[in-house]
Order: sequence, then structure tokens, then C-alpha cells
Amino acid sequence: MTRRWKAALLLPVLWCMVALPVMAGWNPHEEDRAGQTVERFRKTDPTLGRFFDQAYGYAVFPDIYKGGILLLGGARGKGYVYEQGRLVGRSSVTQVNVGPQLGGQSFAEIIFFRSKADLDKFKNGNYELSAQLSAIAVTAGMATNTDYSDGVAVFAMPKSGLMAEASVGGQKFSFEPY
Repeated sequence: MTRRWKAALLLPVLWCMVALPVMAGWNPHEEDRAGQTVERFRKTDPTLGRFFDQAYGYAVFPDIYKGGILLLGGARGKGYVYEQGRLVGRSSVTQVNVGPQLGGQSFAEIIFFRSKADLDKFKNGNYELSAQLSAIAVTAGMATNTDYSDGVAVFAMPKSGLMAEASVGGQKFSFEPY
């Protein structure tokens, strides 16, 4: 592998190291950010209320940072998991994309779990969302015509940045109970 290719593959990793916030442990204000994210989603699309009311649980990721260059990219974020409206743990998301891409962005994401069994699969750790299951971009009224797929519904809200891509990748999650 040439030096140029090695440098190109290393660039997204270095970008993530610089762009992601450094955490020195538990931060009580992070939980507040999860609540603020839920309110922002509810305000943007009030029809999401049916998911919050009917889902057995959900995971909230206030900030997921994504970047890519050439044929490789990735994303990383931390979030909180709720069961029956009660905070039960923390989660992290990691994503690797392969395909043409360039840029960086941040976004928020909420994953709703229809049943206890669906949430339990997530809480068992090493949960993955396939590349075929894509997040619905939240806009007013979008949730009206959206339903669960394999027990989950995923909604994302762009926050900042610009990224062009035609890539394939999936998200992998970890879970740490409180």
C-alpha cells in the first residue's frame, strides 16, 4: 500500500480524534442533553409523540459525529437508553462506511423499540442495524407515514456539517446498564 493511500485511510480516524469531545468520566449534564434532544425531535415533528407513547423503550444519541474521505468513513456517538420512560443505561454507536464520500457532519438519532424483546436484543450488547435499515430524517409530519421495521424505528436529525456520500455501512451499538 502506498504512503498516499495510508494517509488517506488514516485521515478519517484523525478527524474523529480531533472532532469528538473528550470525556473524563460521567457527566450529569449529558443526560440533560438527551432530554433536550427528545424535546427537539418532538417540536420538529409532533407526530413522533405516538412512538414515545407506544414504544417499550428508546435510545437517544444527542450527538453522532460522522466523517469520510475517498472510500472510507465512520461515525461515533454516545447516548442514553430508556425503558418505559425510565433511564436504564448508556450506549455508544460506531459506524464504518465504505464507498465514495467526502466531508463531515453531526446529527442526533433516536431508535424506538416496539416491544420488550426488541429492547432486550439491544441491551444484550453488540447490537447492529444493517445498512438496509436507514434512518428517517425528521421533518414535520414525517412520522405519520412511518412504522417499525424488525421491531425498531430510527429517526435522525442533522445538526451541522456537510457530507456527500454514496456509501454502504451499518451501525453497531454497545450497552452499559446503570
